[in-house]
Amino acid sequence: MNWINNTLGIARTANVLWEKSDSFDFRIFESPEKLENAIAAKAAEGFSARLSAGFCWKWSKPKSDGTLEDDVVISDLKRPWNAKPESTRLAECIPKSTLWAFDPNGLNQVGYIYTAQGFEFDYVGVIFGIDLVYDFESQSWVGHPENSHDAVVKRAESKFVDLVKNTYRVLLSRGLKGCYVCFLDRNSERFVRSRLE
Repeated sequence: MNWINNTLGIARTANVLWEKSDSFDFRIFESPEKLENAIAAKAAEGFSARLSAGFCWKWSKPKSDGTLEDDVVISDLKRPWNAKPESTRLAECIPKSTLWAFDPNGLNQVGYIYTAQGFEFDYVGVIFGIDLVYDFESQSWVGHPENSHDAVVKRAESKFVDLVKNTYRVLLSRGLKGCYVCFLDRNSERFVRSRLE
């Protein structure tokens, strides 16, 4: 947590560099497909594992047949968000939002901040979107509200950057044994890699 807080510029801590540890598996993946495959592999080994993302894509209502739209689209990866909390008529294979973290079919969906918050998994995969990117020139994290679909956070205006930092802090801290990340912005990835021992 101290390393996450320092890296995201939430709080200064003594943990500037990530110290590799046998007890926690932190990895950066070059594509969302590889990230998803790694999370699916951990689930196949019997670990609890889920894929999550920053709120950078629209969140559709279920289709008329109760299945979910593939809202999270990044190159070849096409996945739905978890079901909306108010969704009642869902297909048999689609868990309600309250069951996303436990139902095996939740692995086929992407969780977002409001669903993942309060849950912990053995392994969490995080798609770090382009609503928050690292700028080397200013040496700071910069918010991009135009890339966010979180209406509540967008309305916060001057607090947008702090709220999105907190979103990623929460998502990055859901894993008990490991956290796997894919950055959609290469400068953000380069910066975080510079903070790895």
